[in-house]
Amino acid sequence: MSTSTAPFSSRTRWLTLAGTVVMQFALGSVYTWSLFNGKLSAKLDEPISQVAFSFGLLSLGLAIASSVAGKLQERFGVRNVAIGAGILMAIGFYLTAHASNIYLLWLSAGVLVGLADGAGYLMSLSNCVKWFPERKGVISACAIGAYGLGSLGFKFICGYLLSVTSLENTFIIWGAMAMTMIIIGALMMTDAPAQQPTQNALGTTRDYTLAESMRLPQYWMLALMFLTACMSGLYIIGVAKDIGESLVHLTSQTAANAVTVIAIANLSGRLVLGVLSDKMARIRVISLAQIVSLAGMSLLLFTQMSETSFYLSVACVAFSFGGTITVYPSLVSDFFGLNNLTKNYGVIYLGFGIGSVLGSLIASLFGGFTVIFSLIATLLTLSLAMSLLIRQPARERHAQPVLQRG
Repeated sequence: MSTSTAPFSSRTRWLTLAGTVVMQFALGSVYTWSLFNGKLSAKLDEPISQVAFSFGLLSLGLAIASSVAGKLQERFGVRNVAIGAGILMAIGFYLTAHASNIYLLWLSAGVLVGLADGAGYLMSLSNCVKWFPERKGVISACAIGAYGLGSLGFKFICGYLLSVTSLENTFIIWGAMAMTMIIIGALMMTDAPAQQPTQNALGTTRDYTLAESMRLPQYWMLALMFLTACMSGLYIIGVAKDIGESLVHLTSQTAANAVTVIAIANLSGRLVLGVLSDKMARIRVISLAQIVSLAGMSLLLFTQMSETSFYLSVACVAFSFGGTITVYPSLVSDFFGLNNLTKNYGVIYLGFGIGSVLGSLIASLFGGFTVIFSLIATLLTLSLAMSLLIRQPARERHAQPVLQRG
């Protein structure tokens, strides 16, 4: 165990990991939102596109709350903020159940649930990673993998609830279940102790404050790479079924199989690249993810699509996206230190919210898929070049040689 965690028992950090996994599973449930679009559209007499906009607002709220979660944790502690997030999520779903118009739906399901999800997601993830500085990639894979599994698990839970009870009761039960899991997870968590600088032959790692990080070009290079990964992943995942119907001329049912392919590829990317990031330089893992995503976009842009190549292309993009968001917290800590990770990653994570709306906005402005596919491929190429050229900020040199004991 790291010397910085020595005053704490090993049980403390493993309990924190278990609590984080439970909490992340509950937070991931928001990705079942598409199950409710049709029923809410009928209830409110609004087009599905208007109802689906709730999820765009949710993603934006999630990113904004993630960016300020570090400040909240400093003031109130990880446990209290997590409990607050669970309560806010339950309130958001309760109000969603009773929303009588589209604006109340946007406020409850979009803004409130998004803020609750974001307040818990990045803060608990970063705190857990700090407890395991020697295996950051695996821990990120466990936590973010649980978030992905939550969307799969609650797909069956919410689907069952919709079949046996009303839409309103489903939202209320969903909110109560999520809140209970989040609070149980929160009670198992402990704030990670401050990490001590580590030394090696190159020098001493240091912790950059957010202000210091934002003055470095590396910070904005990482931010652009993250935005590109999120825009490509979220856009392709969101319209995969439409791509299958429009470009490959698949039936609606066959094209819908892409959802399953994406879920498997996304989870595989989180696990495979997360584990790999503890065995090689994390920036090289990001380069690998970018190459895989570029291969998928090239299939979409330059080949005569078949059913097989369609599934392969969306799987490549989903694999890359899942892996990137798993590796990035540890990558940011490699560059700027662990102690300010929640803040430093929080601003970069705004790229998730921006990316969630940017792809759809560009596609709607220019029409068709070709323009947005070409833009994503161009940004991925630029990002790949950046990932190959970027270097970690200069380390502090030792004042004296560090003597090694034999």
